Amino acid sequence: MRITDIQRCEVRPGRLVEWTLSPATVEAATRLPEDSRPPAYIQESHIRTARSVRDEGLFVPTWLGTAFDLPGPVDLGVLEEALRDWTLRHETLRSGFRWCGDELRRFTLDAGTVSLSRQVVGDFTDAQALARHLQNRFDVTADALRWPNLIYTAVVRADCTSVYMAFDHSNVDAYSLHAIPAEIQELYAARAEGRGDAQRPPAASYVDFCEMERADADRIDDGHATVARWREFIRRCDGTLPGFPVDLGLEPGSGLPGQKMMCEPLVDADAAAAFESYCRPFGGSLVGVLAATSLIAQEIGGQPVYRTVVPFHTRVKSRWSDSVGWYVGGAPIEVAAEPDLPGALRAVRAELQSARPLARMPLARVLSLLGADFRPTSPDLYSIVSFVDTRGIAGSERWAELKAYALIRVSYGDQVCAWVQRLHEGLWFASRYPDTDVAYKNMRLYVERLRDLIVSAVS
Repeated sequence: MRITDIQRCEVRPGRLVEWTLSPATVEAATRLPEDSRPPAYIQESHIRTARSVRDEGLFVPTWLGTAFDLPGPVDLGVLEEALRDWTLRHETLRSGFRWCGDELRRFTLDAGTVSLSRQVVGDFTDAQALARHLQNRFDVTADALRWPNLIYTAVVRADCTSVYMAFDHSNVDAYSLHAIPAEIQELYAARAEGRGDAQRPPAASYVDFCEMERADADRIDDGHATVARWREFIRRCDGTLPGFPVDLGLEPGSGLPGQKMMCEPLVDADAAAAFESYCRPFGGSLVGVLAATSLIAQEIGGQPVYRTVVPFHTRVKSRWSDSVGWYVGGAPIEVAAEPDLPGALRAVRAELQSARPLARMPLARVLSLLGADFRPTSPDLYSIVSFVDTRGIAGSERWAELKAYALIRVSYGDQVCAWVQRLHEGLWFASRYPDTDVAYKNMRLYVERLRDLIVSAVS
């Protein structure tokens, strides 16, 4: 399930149908009392950032989505039932926020009040026009500052139907997106066979997780060891959070630039397996990708020390494994220049072993305790290089056949977000980066050197 954007996910012509939460459901939400469970710190930070950027006069879509095919003729009534079943399965999708002064307060619908409204949009004969329409529709509907902020669509044809779903980031992370195709297919099959449900155990609620995580985070103060680690890390980053370690061609004070997407295969399955084997004594491919990045930072960025925040999932208990939500934290690492890849692997392994527990504490909570002014002016607080092995996710062996993609909205931002995925076909690279000539040149150099280092390590 390659990470890409709506323009590169094999959109094909057909009849477009969409589902949103029904007017009756939306009206019912206006009468709901407050849900005492608070937003997660990461949700609140995301929504506040969106409001801050919007107040500066810039609309920055940040939705995430998924795309996949359902083969054969599809019964839209059955698909609608499956989509509703899936929505009810994940409580965060029927939960939203209202402003009360400067406070965010949650509300949550009961399952029985949730229904979908279907609309036939029309026939599209041009794939590019359809992709543009979907992007524009998702921008308006899956917006952080409105509710509901999700939308489901289907492009219907005689031989197959393509499903496209978009969500505000506050409700989903990349892992959530990867799990959707198999869940929807299973629910559709259950409904089509008259079973009513897929006989799956209930999914744990991300809303419950938000309450527990926030309660834990609120117990710490500015003397906590985690806060001290972050304070020292930010001090060594000259008082800010780290950016990508190459020149991006950005002029100070020039405003938030537009971004571009770069995505391509890195190496095939055999090379990916060989690289994992090479890196396994040091902790695996994540360590390898970060070690290679530290060498590239030194080579083309002139950085004697590579500092970054490594994203980790916070699904530390198995109960959260099937839950849709934004289960992500960050751990700060810094790696001094090493002469070769083995040295860099050892350095990264030591840093990750020490820093990974810090990812369980929401960074937004840490920053509030540091007392510094981290008023966000960009949808990304820092740049990332992420690695995930997706091969164990249900249905992953059929992703290529079903044209399954995880969708990223590329709009504005002054940071680099890079993802390396282990798929059954090999390693896949995707990134969004500032749209400057310098950034494009250096991102191309980064990808080529990353590929070179992977290949040279296993040859």
